[in-house]
Amino acid sequence: QVQLVESGGGSVQVGGSLRLSCAASGSIFSINTMGWYRQAPGKQREYVARITRGGSANYAESVKGRYTISRDNAQNTVYLQMNSLKPEDTAVYYCAANKDPYALSPESNSWGQGTQVTVSS
Repeated sequence: QVQLVESGGGSVQVGGSLRLSCAASGSIFSINTMGWYRQAPGKQREYVARITRGGSANYAESVKGRYTISRDNAQNTVYLQMNSLKPEDTAVYYCAANKDPYALSPESNSWGQGTQVTVSS
């Protein structure tokens, strides 16, 4: 079992920045790819970004150029730096981890409990 605990959410004005963190514990040997999803009110959960153990990153088009994902393998932690935030970035952000070396999959991910990000104009 993998446990994921997010932190760093909050409220910010348009154009502001936030940094999310997600610490993994438990069966960390099974974790390869880590990343983030988000779910806005009334919408389905959507993919945001992922990063492999080797540091290869991938982003959704909606956040490319504004968000940066990184990870510290020694600390079993993944980060999401969010800049130039927009009201449409408002959502609950969920950390995800998967044993797949390159991908995340909603069907097999381990999930954190989520952290709220609110962007106001």
